[in-house]
Amino acid sequence: MALVGAAAPAADVRVKVTGLRSHKGLVQACLTDDPRSFPDCSADKTARTLTVPASGEVVLDFTGVAPGRYAIALLHDENGNGRADMALAMIPKEGFGFSRDAPVRMGPPKFAAAAFEIARDDVRQTIRMRYLL
Repeated sequence: MALVGAAAPAADVRVKVTGLRSHKGLVQACLTDDPRSFPDCSADKTARTLTVPASGEVVLDFTGVAPGRYAIALLHDENGNGRADMALAMIPKEGFGFSRDAPVRMGPPKFAAAAFEIARDDVRQTIRMRYLL
């Protein structure tokens, strides 16, 4: 017998961050299912965001995530100013990373390169932080 009005099952997404070059500042993360809002996420009003200190082992937990196709973007905000600092207006001075360790070529990866499915089971990912400068 089907339950009428039953909520869709939700899963937890746990992300272990590796490769931090320092334990200064913050690690900011966003989880979005909107390809047009990736990797910035600011235009997605339903994006899930987390900010944690960059000290020790960094683990991010997104809980109760509905099934769907998502991508994660990370920023190592070393100076804690709340934004990605750039050199020459295009080159990130701070670290970044993406789900599925999506490659970076002449700009951030597309949503499809970083996207992963969430069904009923919890998801575990490791995202390596990268630095260009």
